[in-house]
Amino acid sequence: MNNERAKILVVEDDSDINNLIYDSLRKHGMDCVQAYSGTEGLLNFKNDKFDLVILDLMMPGMTGETLTKTIRENSKVPIIVVSAKSSLDSRVDLLAMGADDFLAKPFEVKELLARVDVQLRHLSDIGGEQAEEKCTLEYRDLVLNKDTFEATLCGKDLMLTRQEYKILELFMLYPNKVFSKQEIFEYAWNECYIGEDKTINVHISNIRSKIKKITPDEYIDTIWGIGFRLVKTKS
Repeated sequence: MNNERAKILVVEDDSDINNLIYDSLRKHGMDCVQAYSGTEGLLNFKNDKFDLVILDLMMPGMTGETLTKTIRENSKVPIIVVSAKSSLDSRVDLLAMGADDFLAKPFEVKELLARVDVQLRHLSDIGGEQAEEKCTLEYRDLVLNKDTFEATLCGKDLMLTRQEYKILELFMLYPNKVFSKQEIFEYAWNECYIGEDKTINVHISNIRSKIKKITPDEYIDTIWGIGFRLVKTKS
């Protein structure tokens, strides 16, 4: 992969360290997005495409460990952990969770950049395969094409509005997660949520109606008091 095109998410609550990493990567010819908490980092990751994630562990709210596991559930994006938690057990646990590399604080910028280059080279080796994987999302008989924004169900066109497409995209990116109405609204509309319950309910109902015109199978579950998720597949 050409580093000039690489887009990296930096998740670090210490603003000085975050800015240091950001400035260093930019000078190294990469695009960066900064986040200052695990929750903000996850929201950025859901709403954009990144070639690599650099994250800290000890952050307010969602920890780096939780963020690592959540990202790894549905993405193969390389993850480099930069943390003061540098014991052998911590490093082994992180690698088991899905992290690709670990760098202990304090660190040398030159070493971080070298590790970033290594991960991007690995990504380049399987770039064609990953690009194909990222192009479509599949869940049972439902397929979304992220390049053309087209949807098919059982091989038939599923005519969706933009928001309906984005709702299904969110569900299919994280098929094991229950999403609140706020999370759905902020992802599909890219706006702040101010209690738009009726809007979400109408769009979910419309998606279900369009699915039923093609198949009697249910695809969206209502989790009362929490939100919505994809219907679990039978194992």
